[in-house]
Amino acid sequence: MKDISAIIKYKEKEYKIVFNLNVMEEIQEEYGTLENWGSLCQPSEGNKGTDFKALKYGFRAMLNEGIDIDNEEKGTNEPMLTLKQVGRIITSLGASDALETLNQAIIDSTKSTEKNELSTKKRKK
Repeated sequence: MKDISAIIKYKEKEYKIVFNLNVMEEIQEEYGTLENWGSLCQPSEGNKGTDFKALKYGFRAMLNEGIDIDNEEKGTNEPMLTLKQVGRIITSLGASDALETLNQAIIDSTKSTEKNELSTKKRKK
């Protein structure tokens, strides 16, 4: 897994969206498993549609991880976002675009050649 981020703009400010182990742990603590959270966020025949509370929660976790990383790397002290602030960002983006952005961040972060490289090295020995 890599720390991959997407960038979104809201009110002339750029926000980094990061999906990493810290975010996975936070979501897992709240929803039991990533699969539970994911099924709530994804509209399907089995559910009534997107659970916006779950969507906001995951989006906030990813945005705040991006803020935390920037604060560490740049020595800044940007405050973490609240669920209400994240709700406004999602509203501005549109729920479907926000969900697509989250999905892409998850997909990009889990694409890793490290696993394949390790397997190749083991076979060569």
